[in-house]
Amino acid sequence: MTSILIRYFAAAAQAAGTEEEQWPTVATLAELRAGLQEKYGQEMAKVLSAGSFLVNGTVRRDTGALRAAEDATGTKPLTVDVLPPFAGG
Repeated sequence: MTSILIRYFAAAAQAAGTEEEQWPTVATLAELRAGLQEKYGQEMAKVLSAGSFLVNGTVRRDTGALRAAEDATGTKPLTVDVLPPFAGG
């Protein structure tokens, strides 16, 4: 795995100034969070403090390992969605 596809939604997209980008591979969500905060600053830090990640379709709020999902052909590319907190309703 050489990179991660990061997709940003709503306030996360606004903080990043883009809706998606390729990101260098990192071992954990903690590393990804730190990298995003370093690159995009306080606005992204606010989104990440209350938001969540969707890693290949699974909601993650922990800081653990990032691994590509297995599929019939070997390994699917890793996709991480950065989701801001959503209002109820």
